[in-house]
Amino acid sequence: MRIELNGEPRHLAEASTVAAMLGELALDAGKVAVERNLAIVPRSTFADVRLAEGDRIEIVHFVGGGDPGAPADDGWTVAGRRFASRLIVGTGKYRDLAQTAAAVEASGAQIVTVAVRRVNLGGPGEKLTDHLDTARYTFLPNTAGCFTADEALRTLRLAREAGGYELVKLEVLAEAKTLYPDMPATMEACEVLTREGFQVMVYCSDDPILAKRLESAGAVAVMPLGAPIGSGLGVQNPVMLRLIVENARVPVLVDAGVGTASDAAIAMELGCDGVLMNTAIAEARDPVRMARAMRLGVEAGRDAYLAGRMGKRRYADPSSPLGGLI
Repeated sequence: MRIELNGEPRHLAEASTVAAMLGELALDAGKVAVERNLAIVPRSTFADVRLAEGDRIEIVHFVGGGDPGAPADDGWTVAGRRFASRLIVGTGKYRDLAQTAAAVEASGAQIVTVAVRRVNLGGPGEKLTDHLDTARYTFLPNTAGCFTADEALRTLRLAREAGGYELVKLEVLAEAKTLYPDMPATMEACEVLTREGFQVMVYCSDDPILAKRLESAGAVAVMPLGAPIGSGLGVQNPVMLRLIVENARVPVLVDAGVGTASDAAIAMELGCDGVLMNTAIAEARDPVRMARAMRLGVEAGRDAYLAGRMGKRRYADPSSPLGGLI
């Protein structure tokens, strides 16, 4: 007996049923739909419906595309230290230290930045270490508020004396309005700190040439800004960030300017190793919830980068295959 099956001729045994045909084709009857001569055959009748010479049969199922998931994040390394979380968070601007700790917990961060400030001589008061365990988190002393190389050097030398910290974040600001980095002073301080044995992660402009020079000067990570500190404007110059990533042999982390989770995802989709933020979480209406959103944004962006995004096209392209069309 000759029939037409999905547009092609096929020979079957005489008096074959739909169920027998599916068995011969090794198809699961529970996962396909069958049409006979333009009429749908109910699944409950597969064993009873007999095929006849010249029948036109269509068998369809659902199809999708692609791997169901991107590879898991494999962590990153800076100065010989391995971290699973690619989100670094600051500890300033929160309502209190309890909220700081709750937000850090929700973010999943393993590295937190800390400012070096004078001890309160009026009394012991609460300290950050009362809420964040130094055995669990890597504290990253930074030079926030420093406008000269000498101020930055003095701050980090005190940090090492106070807690033995050698992995540090360097930023030297040019002026107060933009908080843009003073790159000549930053370069000078990076060279001195490297000679003194510090492992320096450096806040810098989104300039691929200067980022490469910082690497040559001994920086263990370069941290170009996405936008001005505390602005929440998101990544303003993806082209330059991508060039920095392509040229770097040390980790590249976007530092400053992130406003929401989609900004963090964009930074990660560019291939950055991580994102550092403070204001975007601390000034959110619900900092703890925003911290969780930022964690998910970083993870989603990293997965998208590893998966490899589709190419951009000028015109539409159907997502369902045209082959096998009824």
